[in-house]
Amino acid sequence: MQDPLHLLDQSLAGKTGQAWLSAVEDITDEAGYFQPLSPKHNVAFIDAGKTLLVTFESLQSIQSINENAHPVGFEMAREEGWSLLSFFCDGHTWFRDPAIYRYVDRLVDDGFFEDFDQVIFYGAGSAGYAACAYSVAAPGAHVLALNPQATLDPRVTEWDERFRRARRISFTDRYGYAPDMLDAAERATIIYDPRVEMDAMHAALFTRPNVDKLRMGFYGAALDSQMMRLDILYPLLSAIGAGASVPEEFYTLHRQRRMDRNYLRAVLGDMEDAKRWTFAKMICDHAARALNAPRFKKRGEQIAALQASERAAKDAQED
Repeated sequence: MQDPLHLLDQSLAGKTGQAWLSAVEDITDEAGYFQPLSPKHNVAFIDAGKTLLVTFESLQSIQSINENAHPVGFEMAREEGWSLLSFFCDGHTWFRDPAIYRYVDRLVDDGFFEDFDQVIFYGAGSAGYAACAYSVAAPGAHVLALNPQATLDPRVTEWDERFRRARRISFTDRYGYAPDMLDAAERATIIYDPRVEMDAMHAALFTRPNVDKLRMGFYGAALDSQMMRLDILYPLLSAIGAGASVPEEFYTLHRQRRMDRNYLRAVLGDMEDAKRWTFAKMICDHAARALNAPRFKKRGEQIAALQASERAAKDAQED
């Protein structure tokens, strides 16, 4: 009998909305189930190994995260043989829906999470909020959340003006304040760009003894797509599953930024804005040498000429 996980190789590119959901239902029916929860929320389960990955993703983000329009969990289920529980939302809902509360409550009552040796929760942004919030259902779980919000309750985060329309959503009932929901986790990892002020302020609210907060500067708010582009996300999830030190593994993987043109351009721009020409020249020289990048080489030459001009002007003033 053919392993049903082979179905995870099917590309879903070009499918959106209900067509995409129907395709996922066809795939997961072979090895689990698909279940609509509410007009904006669905869940799919794949029964495979004794490690369970629980993911939260929006239909919109899935379309841009990889060329096959696959949920993040498909890769881990196929490559690692993990079981997968994927929640999908349509739009920015933060997965705040009584139908999800009831569904997760039933899983807890049935001892669903206890059937697995290890449970890992994952999400990014509003889905990162959900990964943290619902992790309380599986005490001892590990959590990986990229730039998550802690809550959008205006009494706590009125300073975050990005999601004003979402303030009508209740964050004070079941599975509400995400940082508190992490108290039962074995370990949680929050990754954020400290240069995105609102994300950094939310990250501060997650300060807990069992939480590692890791900085990924100069990559902005869309850390999931950036980590996919740098081939960091899947190896990091694998490391969590293998019981490795997540901060150590992250910083090892994150060294790849030294060979990333986008990162080097962002750092160069920051150095130029601050008029730190010596560091800017070092970045250009590194990029020109390591990446064979003529534009960086040319900019390095321009900076060197600028430095020489400034030195000459200073010397003239002193004379």
